[in-house]
Amino acid sequence: MNKRTILITGGNGGLGCAIAQAFLAEAAGNVVLLGIHSSRDRADQLAALHTPRCHVVTLDVRQPESWRQAVAEILSKHGRLDVLVNNAGTHADALLAMMNPESWRDVLAVNLDGVFHGCQAVLPGMISQRHGRIINIASLSALLAPPGQANYAAAKAGVVALTQSLAKEVARIGITVNVLCPGYVETGALAAMGEEDRRRALEKVPMRRFGRPEEIAAAVRFLACADAAYITGSTLKIDGGIL
Repeated sequence: MNKRTILITGGNGGLGCAIAQAFLAEAAGNVVLLGIHSSRDRADQLAALHTPRCHVVTLDVRQPESWRQAVAEILSKHGRLDVLVNNAGTHADALLAMMNPESWRDVLAVNLDGVFHGCQAVLPGMISQRHGRIINIASLSALLAPPGQANYAAAKAGVVALTQSLAKEVARIGITVNVLCPGYVETGALAAMGEEDRRRALEKVPMRRFGRPEEIAAAVRFLACADAAYITGSTLKIDGGIL
């Protein structure tokens, strides 16, 4: 397939943009759509550089109706949706004893509910075309839960389990579903850490460096390609050797 339509949620962040750029670098002329809910400056800049191959779609991953509208818009314009990258995510770290219920619900709504709604929205079209790639971005916290992230770790662990279950359900139809678990990656969240926290984090990484967004993007691009057609239900950690 020479030209695919690809939807990346959380498209305004450093990782979302890196994933988009990885697909745009392919000579085949992929159409890349960046799903954005609020902030969109970086996504708009990227789309402007790659018009008409890249554009922004309004999407609140927490809302099923927003997903239905976005997917309907994509199918109306492009006729198909081949790849979904569920990349949108958020943090609200706190010790569980002091975590307010809103932080629990909000983090699960974006990180876990958003993946559920997204998969459900794209599956009818992928089933109809008997082809599709779903790549979910979880976190190393799903496999090695740290203190202070009960909500985030629970949500991302749920994404891993959802991925494994869905992969079995659609394997016969030509749809693959895989999940990535990045460790420390040089994105906005890591940049916001204090110097001492960064030093302690770096000490946990056997490679003694943080990951780069393009290294995560390369794994996404591979899992979306034809050569990865026999890989499904897999959990790939990209963490510099922490786990």
